[in-house]
Amino acid sequence: MTAAPRKGRKVSFEAAATAPEADPWSRISTLRFVIDPPYGGELLVDFTGLQPRGLALAFARGLFMLVAPRGPILVRSSIKTYVTQLPSFFAYLAGTGDRINGPADLRAYHIDGFERWLAAQGKSRGHAPTYVAKVVSVLRRIAADSPELIDPGLRERLRFVSSHPHVRPRPRDAYSPFVARQLRDAARADLVAIEARLRSGSRFDEVPEIEAAYRQAHAAIDARGVLHYRDPAYQSLYKLRWIRELSGARFNLSLHAAHYLTAHDVVPLLVLLSLETGLELECCKSLTIDCLRNASGGTVDVAYTKLRAHGAEHKTIRVRDGGSSTPGGLIRRIIALSAKARVHNSSDNLWVYYQTNEITAGIRHPRMTIDAWTQRHGIVDDAGRPLFLRLSQLRKTHKALWYLKTEGHMARFAVGHTVQIAARHYADIPALRPLHEQTVADALEEALAGPRILLPPEEERLRGELASPTPDDEGVSRALLDGEQDVWLASCGNFYSSPFTSAGTACPTPFWGCLDCRNAVITARKLPAILAFLSFVDDQRAGLSAADWAAKFGHARDRIVQQILPAFGDDVVARARAQVTAEPPTVYLPPEARA
Repeated sequence: MTAAPRKGRKVSFEAAATAPEADPWSRISTLRFVIDPPYGGELLVDFTGLQPRGLALAFARGLFMLVAPRGPILVRSSIKTYVTQLPSFFAYLAGTGDRINGPADLRAYHIDGFERWLAAQGKSRGHAPTYVAKVVSVLRRIAADSPELIDPGLRERLRFVSSHPHVRPRPRDAYSPFVARQLRDAARADLVAIEARLRSGSRFDEVPEIEAAYRQAHAAIDARGVLHYRDPAYQSLYKLRWIRELSGARFNLSLHAAHYLTAHDVVPLLVLLSLETGLELECCKSLTIDCLRNASGGTVDVAYTKLRAHGAEHKTIRVRDGGSSTPGGLIRRIIALSAKARVHNSSDNLWVYYQTNEITAGIRHPRMTIDAWTQRHGIVDDAGRPLFLRLSQLRKTHKALWYLKTEGHMARFAVGHTVQIAARHYADIPALRPLHEQTVADALEEALAGPRILLPPEEERLRGELASPTPDDEGVSRALLDGEQDVWLASCGNFYSSPFTSAGTACPTPFWGCLDCRNAVITARKLPAILAFLSFVDDQRAGLSAADWAAKFGHARDRIVQQILPAFGDDVVARARAQVTAEPPTVYLPPEARA
């Protein structure tokens, strides 16, 4: 060894270490491929029937980029709408006669023409833009990754979706309380039946002669999870039943229904959960077995994921907790009922059940089982027709029922939303319109309602007709006409049946509240007191600000001047004024008049 240092060498890096990441487009080189989004599972995309091929391949790549990591589309159902709606754009292009081979041949007028074509096909002003939006989204992605492929005029057109003014869509309606009660009763009855079925477990006493075959079949289900049609245990049991001419309809389903929840059980449970919690349907479907948190005081938090709330997907809602009639208790029951199926499917999804020879997790499109469930329970709509149940309307139904319970109090009604969003999306719906119209009518009636005014001729007629002290249908009696039920400004039909408090309680309102009370009866005898009160009200202008005076006495003065005095006529009012001048009435002004 020597003390001289060795000559070093320059650092070098392998070329593979600095190689750029592969272009995601390179993964799409065919018109038939599978997309695996973060939520919902894989989806097969098949654009092989679209022409021209060059444009179809560009759209396939653009769609894939929308779903690629960190892309805006995360849910399988959203991709499904793209796959369903994009072919309509190719159908429109085929009818234009234009020579189009790829995205470079598209122009701005193709987008506007597609929108007009959709309108001619019967799509509404609210529905057509959803189709155009899918095309625009894909073309924007193509323009971002390959700007040279997009015409400058088309690039400007891609800055907006529709060339027409926005049309507010018709809000999704809620079911009436009548329909909601049918749905809730049917779902709760099914929950009881499901629990009883799974509690009783496997039965072997149906056909004693083949009990051994039944035991073998159920043991196979316990061991392997699913008993397939070609399984020897199933074949043996099926042959024994066939020899005895026992029905084979849904036999395999009945075997597994003794162990697990089935696809038919999911519908009533999902309906009941949505009606009780008011969660969005997609949120109910994506609940997990650990969604219940922070239970205390008969309530619990339900943690759920709302994928549409970009940036705030993870949310919680506080619900009641207890028996199966509460939202928290219902979720606990679903977890317990699906526990045996989770032995054979480790998914953390709340919905694990048996369906078509497999233990599956998650809910997709249960249309057939929904229709079968409503038919089995005979559920009808408000017109008595068989109900076509749309699960998407259950959240609106829950909100509508809560709106009725809170009597339209927006601060209590707006749970999980701003008051503006709650009013626009959940209160302003057709199902609640009769309630709103009745509220307006009641308010107008209350504003216009007031005392009953008896003119002298009518008073004389009633004196002749009311020979007994019993009041008539409108509360007028002989005692009232004789002044035995007088208060200061009117005669009172029933001082202990005031509309301002509960029956049997003395009237609690200020004395001039008689001017707005339906129990009050005003005769000519009360005009001097009313005129004296009117003078007092006018004198109070000097000691109160205009706003304070209007708030305290403005309505009462308008009632006297505009309704009561004109009803009696000038002669009667003039005599009452003369009586006030000659014999001023005793002015009863309790402290609230001067407060």
